[in-house]
Amino acid sequence: MSTRGVRGALLALAALTLIWSYNWIVMKQALAYSGPFTFSALRYVGGTAVLFVLLLARRESLAPPPFWPTLGIGMAQTAGFQALVQWALVSGGAGKTALLAYTMPFWAIALAWPLLGSRPGGRQWWSIAVAACGLLLVIAPWQGVGSTRSVLLALAGGLSWAVGTVLAKRLFVRHPDVALLSVSAWQMLYGTLLLVLLALLIPQPVVQWTPPFIAAVAYNVLLASGLGWALWLLVVQRLPAQVASLTSLAIPLMGVLLAWLILHEQPGIWEVAGMALIAMALLSLRRTSMR
Repeated sequence: MSTRGVRGALLALAALTLIWSYNWIVMKQALAYSGPFTFSALRYVGGTAVLFVLLLARRESLAPPPFWPTLGIGMAQTAGFQALVQWALVSGGAGKTALLAYTMPFWAIALAWPLLGSRPGGRQWWSIAVAACGLLLVIAPWQGVGSTRSVLLALAGGLSWAVGTVLAKRLFVRHPDVALLSVSAWQMLYGTLLLVLLALLIPQPVVQWTPPFIAAVAYNVLLASGLGWALWLLVVQRLPAQVASLTSLAIPLMGVLLAWLILHEQPGIWEVAGMALIAMALLSLRRTSMR
């Protein structure tokens, strides 16, 4: 991968960090007006439509990419991750749920080794260890992390996202000519079908179509779902699986800072120390990926 390609991936990650970190607050607030599965289905139906409109506007082929790998990505990355974390938000705080879901990088590294033959190097092992210690300090489980169900759902969501990330990386390796936007659109379509089914089968509160809820849906349709997952697959395509996964830890860090600025949730000493460690690990990974 050229230096220019890596820089493009890092710029995509920077934009994604801003979009997704703020969205944890948006998703939590949306639950005051809708059930978790209904909101998930709404955001991804709209997000899928946006991606297919982009395909048409760019005059790209609507032919689906390899079916089974794309289906696996959609089930894990779109349906599994979104359903689990949105459910976790019902009884868990936005900040803690985001941090627990972002155990994803460590699941991804464990899966990438046997499935991709991608063994971390010496500097990456050091970054993994430092980032893991930092994440542990930020979560601070000795201070309590919320209900057991919320914790388990958020962790399962992180695992599901990791599966989707590794499957996407393997698809891009085996089919280097596959179009990024096509994969983004079709995997989201497959995952959305399952989310819609869950919303129809599981009893949900009646949606309150208030201005804040409409704004939350619009933010998720246009940015967090449509643009967001396309940017994430660009990152996965251009960076090694371990680097792509670990650099995503910038997102919950930004989430903590936004919660401080917007919700006045001032981070404690453990969170500050943990964020410093994660930042150190991310800087080390950036130097590695730019080589």
